[in-house]
Amino acid sequence: MRSWIWTLILFAAAVALALVLREHGGNVLIVTPPWRIEMSLSLAVACAILAFLALYWLVRALNWLGSSPGRLRAWRGRRAQRRDVELLERGWINVLEGRYVQAEKDLSNLVSRTRSADRKVLAGLSAARALHLLGENKRRDQVLQLAQEGAGQDSRLRQAVDTVTAEMYLDQNRADEALMLLEPIQDASSRFLHGTRLLLRAHRQLGHADRVYELTRLLLRRGAIDEDQGRQFIRESTAQRLAQVDDSGWSAIWGDLSADERLDADLALAGAQAQARLDHPAESARILESSLGRQLDDRLLRLYAHCNSTEAGQRLGRAELWLKSNPDHPGLLAALGHLCLISRLWGQGEHYLERSLALRADTHVYALLGNLHDALGHPEQALRHWRLACQAADAEIPAVNRLLPAADTRGDPRFDETDDTGGSASPDVSQPAPYAASGVYIQDETEATGSRAAEPAPAASAEKPADSSPDEDEYFDTAPIPGVDMSQTSDGSARK
Repeated sequence: MRSWIWTLILFAAAVALALVLREHGGNVLIVTPPWRIEMSLSLAVACAILAFLALYWLVRALNWLGSSPGRLRAWRGRRAQRRDVELLERGWINVLEGRYVQAEKDLSNLVSRTRSADRKVLAGLSAARALHLLGENKRRDQVLQLAQEGAGQDSRLRQAVDTVTAEMYLDQNRADEALMLLEPIQDASSRFLHGTRLLLRAHRQLGHADRVYELTRLLLRRGAIDEDQGRQFIRESTAQRLAQVDDSGWSAIWGDLSADERLDADLALAGAQAQARLDHPAESARILESSLGRQLDDRLLRLYAHCNSTEAGQRLGRAELWLKSNPDHPGLLAALGHLCLISRLWGQGEHYLERSLALRADTHVYALLGNLHDALGHPEQALRHWRLACQAADAEIPAVNRLLPAADTRGDPRFDETDDTGGSASPDVSQPAPYAASGVYIQDETEATGSRAAEPAPAASAEKPADSSPDEDEYFDTAPIPGVDMSQTSDGSARK
């Protein structure tokens, strides 16, 4: 369209020039001895225009011919760049599709052919990524080394190589080496959020709770991390910091938390345990009460119930207030029963514990009931609840209905202390087999009351044929040990 417009403009200019020259019919005289040239003005103007155009196109042609080598080099560069870009795109598509072998071939081919330092580094990092996903770590490290050398003094390329290398090291749990690469760019971590996330990952693997807390706060402020994940990282790191805190560092850690975070069950549990470890039971109870006032949690309730008798009354009153709004909470009922046991309120404690068991079977509640009946002097009921606690702890353990009988010691060796030669007396097998030490059936809730003793094993015959061979079950040699005075052994007093 633009060429048509220019053509119309040229035709209009030609018509206008023809009209102007028509009104001016002068002649042009050019005298160049020995020549004298005379022509009309219109012809002179036309010749001048044609001469200008011819000269212009001649200069353009000469310039085009002179710049042909440069244009040829540029064309070759564009062709090479287009080929490099195609290889790089194809390699990355193969990486994304999971065709790592083909991707590594294309990218390695690009590394060996390209003349661009930037594309060589990018292709090397992409090939290293494919090798990393293939598990060929040795070749991957070689490619990364070449990429590091290709980056030279370019700060951006060096940071790219270090970042990719650190990420691969983190996948292998080599956090120390990754941290060495990431620390130099730590000052720029506020701007390069991916580097900050990698730093957070490295410090989490190394268990650096303070740095995890700081970096998580930074990423949350910039919206560069999922909020739920960030809150979880804050809970984990704060719990680790509180587990090692002392009195001087408590205010700095606990005061940096928001009011909503202090009411979180995990953080409240960690804070209460820290205060209990620092021998501040009142502060521990206050932290637990604040969190339990918002939402009841079994872990907090169990910790809240652990106190001495002087604090049990106050905690019992607070827990009974919570019971009004949560009458069927099994964990709260179990905590109330525990507090009643500490306060020696046996009847009320049993009532709360039985109500908790009616809602949920719990090993802790069974054990508390066993302790209660043991304190009241009811051994059978205590044993039954302790047994139920063991069964509730692991359902895979089979119930044992009977204790093992006592060992049959009638065939054990008996040494004559007066025999200096080490002669042994024949075992007395005339005695009946011993009864079990506790050969009664243990009654549980499914068995009838009463017990029956285990039947004794039949007595062994006192006499044996002279030509009979020793029984295969007799493993003990009754002959004395040569050179040993049996009267000095540990069982000498027993034989006397």
